[in-house]
Amino acid sequence: MFGVRIVAFAATLLGLTALVPPDLAEARPRYSSEGSYSKYLRKPSAKKSYAKQRTRKPSAPLSARNAGAPKIKVKATASARAGVGPRPARWCGWWMRTQLGGGAELNLARNWKGWGRPSGPKVGAVVVWSSHVGIITGRASSGQWIVKSGNDGGRVRERSRSVAGAVFRVA
Repeated sequence: MFGVRIVAFAATLLGLTALVPPDLAEARPRYSSEGSYSKYLRKPSAKKSYAKQRTRKPSAPLSARNAGAPKIKVKATASARAGVGPRPARWCGWWMRTQLGGGAELNLARNWKGWGRPSGPKVGAVVVWSSHVGIITGRASSGQWIVKSGNDGGRVRERSRSVAGAVFRVA
C-alpha cells in the first residue's frame, strides 16, 4: 500500500497522472469513520472563550521602583512618527528617531554612537549597544538602569537592563 502511494505521489509531482490508473491516483482518506480509527477522529469543540484567558499581572509599577528619580517625557504619538518613513524589520533605531529626530541613517542602532555628545549613564541619555539602542528613563533598586526602547521583544518596552559595554550619548 505504501509503494502505491509513492508511485501516485511521484506521478503527481511529475505531471504523469495520465499514466497512472485512476484507482491509484485517487486520494484516499487517512482515517475512515467506518474503520478502527474512528475513535481518533476529532470531535467538534465548543467555541473558545477568550474572556477566561489568563492575563499576566504586572510587577510593581516602574514609578514605585523608581521613586524620586527625575521624570523624562518621551513622545509616543502617531504625529511624532510622521516623516520618519515606514518601520523597518529591525526597528529600535527607527523608534528612537520618532522620539528624538534624526535622519534615516539612525535607523541602524549602532549609528546612534555618533549622535549628540558623549555622556555617562544618566536619566535622559541615549544608551547604545552594538545592535540595540534605547533611552534611560530611571534607575532600578537593583542598580541597573531602566531603559525604554523599541523592538525590545518585538514591542516598545521599558525595563531594567545592564548597560555594561554600552555607549551613552546626550543631545
